[in-house]
Amino acid sequence: MRDVAVIGVGCTEFGEHWGTSFRDLFVNAGALALEDAGVTGEKIDALYVGNMSAGRFVEQEHIGALIADYAGLASNNVPSTRVEAACASGGLAFRQAVIAVASGMEDIVVAAGVEKMTDVGTGASVDMLASAADREWEGFAGATFPGLYAMIANDYMHRYPLTREQLAQVAVKNHENGARNPIAQFQNRITVDTVLNSSLVADPLRLFDCSPITDGAAAVVVVPLERAREFTDSPVRVLASAQASDTISLHDRRDISTLDATVAAGRRAFAQAGLTHKEIDMVEVHDCFTIAEICAIEDLGFCKKGEAGRLTADGATALNGEIPVNTSGGLKACGHPVGATGIKQIYEIVSQLRGEAGGRQVDAEIGMAHNVGGTGATVVVHILGA
Repeated sequence: MRDVAVIGVGCTEFGEHWGTSFRDLFVNAGALALEDAGVTGEKIDALYVGNMSAGRFVEQEHIGALIADYAGLASNNVPSTRVEAACASGGLAFRQAVIAVASGMEDIVVAAGVEKMTDVGTGASVDMLASAADREWEGFAGATFPGLYAMIANDYMHRYPLTREQLAQVAVKNHENGARNPIAQFQNRITVDTVLNSSLVADPLRLFDCSPITDGAAAVVVVPLERAREFTDSPVRVLASAQASDTISLHDRRDISTLDATVAAGRRAFAQAGLTHKEIDMVEVHDCFTIAEICAIEDLGFCKKGEAGRLTADGATALNGEIPVNTSGGLKACGHPVGATGIKQIYEIVSQLRGEAGGRQVDAEIGMAHNVGGTGATVVVHILGA
């Protein structure tokens, strides 16, 4: 197996793109990534695209072919594959690109993610997102994603020392980071009171505990490490790529407050990279809800169960903390176009490791990305090093 490096990244602004089509979003992100890598389209060997539900959001299937066509790659017959794993679609697309290059089957591969979610009403989008859970056992019973994560939050808060104010601090911290990120959907700072006084969605989760409905796209270019210097003076090496699965429904889980797939994927990633937690300088975790960030920090092993709330309130996960978490603003503030989120996480880590993160820059040589599908049925973890 060959070592793999990222040589180029690109990302659109995240938000409500009423005047930008699904096609425009991925073409824009791809063009930015190719320009950053100094690579022309005819050199691309393959394309992997993370997308959860274009068939329902924009009534378009056959996404791999569509993207190859509108990206100008169809004339060269470049193979293009859609990758779907609910909200982990982007992270899994990146993993497939890494595997393709590492195996020697391909040399220059684009991993991308895209979702256009605002072309339908809120009720329709909530129903589409619920399809990432078990439709028969959860969705048909009326369980939405906020409801499922509220169950996780209630179970967690019953068993571990987490206050409502500590949970709100996750959103406050991520909005502080998002305010420093020019591509973030929300660039406004908030307070604990903002979170606690926002509309109740599913007790104990309020509006500001929840990630938004978002449009956006991101793309990265990966090559064998041995060729990376042909394209850039600052390649970022992929040190580990790991994936794990769990039951799709919460009621079948061993413990709904612990995402076992996160635990497994995290352990595999650390073993592949030969690193310890103290050697990770920053981490982008899947904070679709504030409780998800609390669980992720613990399940990845950065602290013991029940400690993440206190560490967040104490500033340990802030930009100047011991382990900066979600420097991009996370899903909560940067936005969550579900198919693109996992690629955006890679974009953020590469930007940080290159020293190109502007006002949210941290001192980082090694970063981790954690992308979750559903309530934890699929988890993808990557570790990258400068």
